[in-house]
Amino acid sequence: MFRPFLDSLRRHGVPASLREYLDLLAGLQAGLSDWTPEGFYHLARATLVKNEAHIDRFDRAFAEAFAGLDDIPVEALVDQVSIPQEWLEKLAEKLLTPEERAAIDGPGSFDELMRRLRERLVDQKGRHQGGNKWIGTAGTSPFGAYGYNPEGVRIGQSESRHRRAVKVWDKREFRDFDDSVELGTRNIKVALKRLRQWARHGAAEELDLPGTIRASAEHGYIDVQTRPERRNAVKVLLFLDVGGSMDDHARRVDELFSAARSEFKHLEHFYFHNCVYEAVWKDSRRRWTETTPTWDLLNRYGRDYKAIFVGDASMSPYEIAAPGGATEHWNPESGQTWLQRLRETWPDHVWLNPVPQDQWRHTRSIAMIDEIFEGRMQPLTLEGLTQAMRVLG
Repeated sequence: MFRPFLDSLRRHGVPASLREYLDLLAGLQAGLSDWTPEGFYHLARATLVKNEAHIDRFDRAFAEAFAGLDDIPVEALVDQVSIPQEWLEKLAEKLLTPEERAAIDGPGSFDELMRRLRERLVDQKGRHQGGNKWIGTAGTSPFGAYGYNPEGVRIGQSESRHRRAVKVWDKREFRDFDDSVELGTRNIKVALKRLRQWARHGAAEELDLPGTIRASAEHGYIDVQTRPERRNAVKVLLFLDVGGSMDDHARRVDELFSAARSEFKHLEHFYFHNCVYEAVWKDSRRRWTETTPTWDLLNRYGRDYKAIFVGDASMSPYEIAAPGGATEHWNPESGQTWLQRLRETWPDHVWLNPVPQDQWRHTRSIAMIDEIFEGRMQPLTLEGLTQAMRVLG
């Protein structure tokens, strides 16, 4: 079935040989493609293109070879060949130019978006595809999957594509950050040492070797001296954004988390998604069943704790400003309200953002959180981390 694809490649000047074509078939048989159009595309490009100068030719040949599949009834095609139905359905996804995307208007407000969704749930009777109103797929409607709208509700789609959803209907699973990562954490540990404040407190239980030597010399006999144990007195609350767009920054946050766990004895960490609301969690596998009320944190940890928030602050502005604006649940109070409470409870606070600082001005929500934190947002770089430790110190 892929022979016409090979002929198309040759017509467009991609020198794909029979050996490379057989490698593609072997890769498919071995399961190297995940049975999605994107998976097949990347496998085919990796096996058939040997010169990056031919990538554009390959793209044109690929589009020519597989054009028109969205016009064939999926059921009829699946009856003829053993291609996964999900693959064929996703071929119908709407691909828009930047100009076409800019011309699509969103609902305009969070309340209007929710009002329209309630109407669609009442009125809609069947499946829709490619439209701009109903709950469906591959269209420009604010509701559904595998389409595009600047502000919408994602329904029936397992992963984020454009990262424009205001609400996510489906349950999502996130992973915890790894506190055992060692690669790349050395310089982060050096930066974090700026925050360490050592103090001697408690009972005099630690051997004071210099004091013992000095006292023994003065007294003419062994005079053992002790002193309070030397401990790191700084206390840290670490709030980590997980999932969604933070997946792109997981490696750097892993390194930060690992370094912080080794540097601070008094460290408590909690997870949130996009913005902090009425609950946080310690284990992402149980985030729907075992959460910690944020009010409990406000009452449990004193003002001597230093609060460090780590997140890309990239979200719908509704998630910060509007009650009910959270993507995955209905929050009775706005994210801004909770962030202000956290700031007031722990005056020593900072927000670390893994997004490059020169890109912050392109995202409205980053500016909103930076304003809430009164300029205490720092980039998650070694220089930014050093500056953040100065702010907290």
